Amino acid sequence: MIPQIQNPYRGIYAATLTPLDDRGHIDETRLAGHFADLAAVDGIVGVLCNGHAGESFLLDREERRRVTQIAKQTIGDRAIIVSGVLCEESGEAGRHAADAREAGADAVLVFPPFSWALSQDAAMVLRHHRLIAAAADMPMMLYQASVGAGAMAYRPELLVGLAQLPGVVAVKEGSWEVGAYDLHRRLLAREAPHVAMMASGDEHLFPCFAIGSEGSLVSLAVLMPEAIVALDRAVTVGDLPTARRLHDQIQPLAVAIYGTSPGGHATARLKACMALLGRWPNGQARAPIVTLPPDEIDALRRALIVAGLLDGDAGENAGP
Repeated sequence: MIPQIQNPYRGIYAATLTPLDDRGHIDETRLAGHFADLAAVDGIVGVLCNGHAGESFLLDREERRRVTQIAKQTIGDRAIIVSGVLCEESGEAGRHAADAREAGADAVLVFPPFSWALSQDAAMVLRHHRLIAAAADMPMMLYQASVGAGAMAYRPELLVGLAQLPGVVAVKEGSWEVGAYDLHRRLLAREAPHVAMMASGDEHLFPCFAIGSEGSLVSLAVLMPEAIVALDRAVTVGDLPTARRLHDQIQPLAVAIYGTSPGGHATARLKACMALLGRWPNGQARAPIVTLPPDEIDALRRALIVAGLLDGDAGENAGP
């Protein structure tokens, strides 16, 4: 549900996970609870489902549609539902976008195909987004990938061209580098001021919020939504001591999940944290995502304790 207010997309969105049962199927009851728990947090304006953290690239078309449908059925009356679209072929991406609309999404977020890390050109990127926009016929968000993601990270002039396409309302800015974020924010403020720039590098929330942001779509919010909302609010009102305190609480967990090699373990780490916190019975992910070794579980447990999410004594006995 998109609110009828000025700057309706502004705010903090949780980039959700996809819980699986012991057979590797989507646990629909637990997924609905996941959406409901997050939407109940004051300051969480919506969810991004079918994103990277939600393992969308490992879900088939029907599973992605079902994830969006469950979000709509569970929280569609009180939260904005953004559904990710990640496909290599533009026609297939368009069909997924149409599925998202029919399942109840309020907007789609278009992820660059993974093959673009090797090569792409501006005409290809623009055509892909135009075809998806035509098929979806609904608000569209862009994804600015990490500076380390090869050609998946759009050049500044290409990002401007995409932002000027009809229907584009926001950018999930995940450059993972504060200087690049600042450049992109300034550029779009000049060339496409109607597009919300959302700082979404989980390890860089404090400095990017301080530079300026219309919100964020982050998977770390599934673990500590209250702290991330509070950080955004503290920066907005200029309460620097509170913002620093919250940063000290958030950052060790952000680094343990996203800043530790290999980066491909991030989703497994998020799911392991859900299990360590007792929110889910398991942290199962789909192959080829791996089961984490004990030392990574221990590091996550320590980071959860620092974040104030897990009691130190109880954490010693908690399992993933």
